[in-house]
Amino acid sequence: MRKPIIAGNWKMHTTRAQARELAAAIVSGCVGLSDRDVLLAPPFTALSQVSREVSGSSIIVAGQNVCWQEQGAFTGEISPAMLFDCGATAVIIGHSERRQLFGEDDKLINRRIHGALAAGLLVVFCIGETLAHREAEKTLDILKSQLHWGLTDLVGDSLASVIIAYEPVWAIGTGKTASSGQAQEVHGFIRAEIGRMYKKEIAENLRILYGGSVKPDNIDDLMAQPDIDGALVGGAALDAESFNRIINFTQQI
Repeated sequence: MRKPIIAGNWKMHTTRAQARELAAAIVSGCVGLSDRDVLLAPPFTALSQVSREVSGSSIIVAGQNVCWQEQGAFTGEISPAMLFDCGATAVIIGHSERRQLFGEDDKLINRRIHGALAAGLLVVFCIGETLAHREAEKTLDILKSQLHWGLTDLVGDSLASVIIAYEPVWAIGTGKTASSGQAQEVHGFIRAEIGRMYKKEIAENLRILYGGSVKPDNIDDLMAQPDIDGALVGGAALDAESFNRIINFTQQI
């Protein structure tokens, strides 16, 4: 059975002091939870502080991006070793903001995934379509392309360290959210496509998250869907009360 995971992407928010305070409040909200994972991705400047704050808990700390090289002349990048040094054991790769705002394409994202996995990081691999893609009924074509390019040359065993996050670009930070039915349809397609690319067992074990204006008032419906294994949360992850409610979603039996 797949273990749910709730991931908070803090993006370019929080000073070190704010990050410590937020992380401490989230640790308190996770007390007694053993049937789900929680992941926090603070900005690089706060990774060490957050790692220390969550020490002793089961919370996973992640970077928001990573270079494919161990070191070198890569101004502005951060290596896997640097993430580990700050206490992170996971990383988000391919987020729509990296694709849309910074021009990261599928080939570059694939390089980042290979580098992260080779270093032993848990990878949260993001895919998603724009509003134009959805209105043109190209959603599934876009997701299939992103999956195939992003996972190029990865053997099936590698997917044990990969989590896929489906984030419709039109729903990120807009207040618009795919209905639970729409999200389930896409998640089901992603799982089936992974099954075609690899094998059914790998697809069945793969965790797939939904990201796109996830809030306390829609998390229960989303998590009731059979192929939604968690959420990649943006804005609501910056408020401890909201995020703790999302973490403590009602587990369907």
